[in-house]
Amino acid sequence: MSAPDLALEATGLEMRYGRRRAPVLADCTFRLPAGRVCALVGPNGAGKSTLLALAAGLLRPTAGTVRVLGRTPSEARAHIAYVAQDKPLPPQLTVAQTLLLGAELNQPSGRWSAEAAERIAYRTGGLDPKARIRSLSGGQRTRVALALAFGKRAELMLLDEPMADLDPLIRHQLMGTLMAEAAEHGTTIVLASHVLPELHGACDHLLLLANGRMQLDGPADELVSAHTLATGTGGELEAGSVVEEQVSGRGRTALVRAGAALPPGWESSEPTLEELVLAHLRNPSAPAFALPPALTPAASSTPSAEEAGA
Repeated sequence: MSAPDLALEATGLEMRYGRRRAPVLADCTFRLPAGRVCALVGPNGAGKSTLLALAAGLLRPTAGTVRVLGRTPSEARAHIAYVAQDKPLPPQLTVAQTLLLGAELNQPSGRWSAEAAERIAYRTGGLDPKARIRSLSGGQRTRVALALAFGKRAELMLLDEPMADLDPLIRHQLMGTLMAEAAEHGTTIVLASHVLPELHGACDHLLLLANGRMQLDGPADELVSAHTLATGTGGELEAGSVVEEQVSGRGRTALVRAGAALPPGWESSEPTLEELVLAHLRNPSAPAFALPPALTPAASSTPSAEEAGA
């Protein structure tokens, strides 16, 4: 798959804070095709925020490379929208002034959409244009930050825990808006979260980050189909095929790679996406599993991925 088909690509990415501390990211490698709505999941402290900050060009990697939209993050910055967990916004400005500032800062690119920004802030978010940022709740500040991201009409949106402080109704509306954005404009969207259920059904690509490395990478449905949930009391399972095995009642339950031969006494079924993720999180020593982008359905023609990290 060529660079224009990729929205985000990392090779041997390493990031450490201080010489004596263990790296937050270590040999992190993955490829995200353009036009996908991607869930970046993992436990707290797994390195999700660090990875997004590297992709946004706010950090420089200790080793390895990250490529964004066919170029370095700094070169692609005008085409990236990034919403950090803390949503830094100018507290003294009103909502309307903040959107106006976004329009002015993005004027050189000529891509700013006031309609998109106002839709998220006012019609979907119900915010008062005259309200000052410092008077807003956490959820309301999140809506302003998302309004800026949508208004930028970016080719790649990097959203770090975007729904953590939103109520369920706004969360549902946001997911619908994100999916519509991806479908209409071919936007690639990466949503980082440690809560998989809030992303299930909206995301078509999965990146599972644990212990600083990418454990799962590929289209969500295909990753599920590439695994089997085995239950029973039979003999030993094929060596090297088992992701995780647990005692379940009087028998055992195991997640195995699809295609592994099951001995007598075992029954197979397709796991859920949540079962797949939890099994890998409980056993982070399991071999990483990635479906090559070249073997996945064709991505949209949206521009894509690249960065050299030095």
